[in-house]
Amino acid sequence: MNEIVRATAKPSVCPLDCPDTCSLTVTVTGGTIDAVRGSSVNPFTDGVICNKVARSYPEFVHGPGRLTRPLRRVGNRGEGRFEPISWDEAIDMVHDGFARAIDRHGPQSVMPFNYAGPHGELAGGSMDRRFFYKLGATLLNRGPLCGAVRGTAYTSLYGSAPGMPPEQARHADLVVVWGNNVTVSNLHLMRVLKDTRRTGTRLVVIDPKRTKIAERADLLLQINPGTDVVLAMAAAAELERRGALDDAFIARWTSGFDRYMEEARKYAPGDVVDICGLQAADFERFIAFYMDADTVAASFGNGIERGRSGGSGLRAGMALQALTGNHGRRGAGVIAKPGLAAPKTTDRLQRPDLIPDGTRTFNIVDVARKLLDKDLDPPVMATMIYNHNPVCTHPDQKTLMRALLREDLFIAGCDVVMTDSLAFADVILPAASHFEFDDIYGAYGQNYVQRAAPVIACVGESLPNTEIFRRLAARFGFDEPIFKEDDTALMDAAFDAADPLMQGYRPSEVPLDRALEMTAADGGEPIMCDTVAPATASGRIELFSPDLEARFGYGVPRYEPVARRHPLVLISPSSDKRTNATFGGCSESDGPEIVEINPADATVRGLASGDMAIVSNERAEVVLKVLVSDKVRPGVLYSPKGTWLRSSETGHTVNALISADIRADIEEGACYNETFVEIAPRQ
Repeated sequence: MNEIVRATAKPSVCPLDCPDTCSLTVTVTGGTIDAVRGSSVNPFTDGVICNKVARSYPEFVHGPGRLTRPLRRVGNRGEGRFEPISWDEAIDMVHDGFARAIDRHGPQSVMPFNYAGPHGELAGGSMDRRFFYKLGATLLNRGPLCGAVRGTAYTSLYGSAPGMPPEQARHADLVVVWGNNVTVSNLHLMRVLKDTRRTGTRLVVIDPKRTKIAERADLLLQINPGTDVVLAMAAAAELERRGALDDAFIARWTSGFDRYMEEARKYAPGDVVDICGLQAADFERFIAFYMDADTVAASFGNGIERGRSGGSGLRAGMALQALTGNHGRRGAGVIAKPGLAAPKTTDRLQRPDLIPDGTRTFNIVDVARKLLDKDLDPPVMATMIYNHNPVCTHPDQKTLMRALLREDLFIAGCDVVMTDSLAFADVILPAASHFEFDDIYGAYGQNYVQRAAPVIACVGESLPNTEIFRRLAARFGFDEPIFKEDDTALMDAAFDAADPLMQGYRPSEVPLDRALEMTAADGGEPIMCDTVAPATASGRIELFSPDLEARFGYGVPRYEPVARRHPLVLISPSSDKRTNATFGGCSESDGPEIVEINPADATVRGLASGDMAIVSNERAEVVLKVLVSDKVRPGVLYSPKGTWLRSSETGHTVNALISADIRADIEEGACYNETFVEIAPRQ
């Protein structure tokens, strides 16, 4: 008789680059994932997941793009023609490609090219870091691509102390959602906001687009992109003028007030009208809401950092909370970095002590330029692309593609699926998906630690990242025990088991049906300036930042507009189909991406919804499908990020329109939203 194969439900965790890190239930039949849905293991995510994960993960794991065998390039670089080879042959190819570069130019001629595909502690950065550190390869500063500006803005004020968990916003009587498209990229905060609305809490949304959450707001401040710092500094000055700053809190908990306010007083309500593009009455309402509120919670998204004055905008927005005394009680604070509460031991996991003295570091945004620099000494002659799809995520896409076409550059690639970036590789190593190996997960947008075990066996001949780099380490003769540690040992290296927050569990033994809540040291809720103190050098919230002044010249925020050569600004925010570029090869992303345009701008250009249009500047042309909508401001175009090359007839995505030369005021961050373009009907 034929044996009946029954479906089973297994626990897992979503590893994608998203603040929520949802707990999952995965339905498996005969070794195949049938469905992915939310589970209640994590109390914050509590059974709800985004549609893109539910719809696309089974296709991502088992679809036609899945890599199941090592491959060797047989066609021209970038053409995408490969043939299967064995794992031994593939490892030998990587060894030989790296060894040739090292023999001629030294170990720094090898460069890892990775970012944040999976956010598990093991898959995201463990044995791979040990391998490249031991090799002596060029180091990569990855944060400037995304996240570093926002992260540094926060830590410049509060240090490494964890911010407010999002659930605490239920205790606020005013919530400010600033540059955060909650329904697309911070889904579970939406549920918190629904709860607050039922209790009469006011909601202010600050965003260039009227997002879905903005439809529920008491006040939408639809500002011009990149002008957040003007709004926040003018608000600080106006609140001071009206006597609405909390002098006692400022004296007890902050430093640098005088220098900060000296700069803030340069901004007036008229600047909010002229520069931010707001109505004076709306600014007045914003000030009145802040003054009327007893407890304000503020959530800041990554969108703000994607402009020239992004660091200043984030710092100034967050600083309003300190200036008005909105810390020290439940529901008052900045919803950012709650994951800092977790007792991670990242250095023990990644072993930066292996890095040779004097090793250089590249800003990841500069990689294309570095690869094409004929005077670079030593040149980059070998690289490995993994946990990353740079062709679809970096600015100045055409230059990066030209750099990856270098015939003298050895490129190893490693991913779960075939991507636009791996098409440039000489050899491809098939990686297991996170459903196929053990890992442990912190989070950056909530305060729970979770563990996941495999729900299926590795598909085909794919291997976990950790095993791939163990094999590479062995091939290079790295015999030290740290290169032989299994995944259990790596999980135990990722967190401090002795910390009370781990509740007596070794990291590798955290139950699969539990999420460990990361509390304050006393076991209570993390509340800045109460159960948690600022972890800055001064022990105070540093309104003037000596560190940012020394490194970047921005001890206090200020606005610096970017000159434009074209009339429209293009914003490329998060997509409801993809997480960055992950799932960009799935069927949900088939066809051309849309570009939203205000009716006034569409009319003068002869555009209507459904038309195909060319969006262009001096860098490139991209074909997009028009959606006329009054949800975007006049002068602004809106097209989601993460599309793959096949989505446009020109073979380029909106990333080809984005400059890699414009940088944020702090951390040299990429300025995706300082992209100026024109749009016209496709003829």
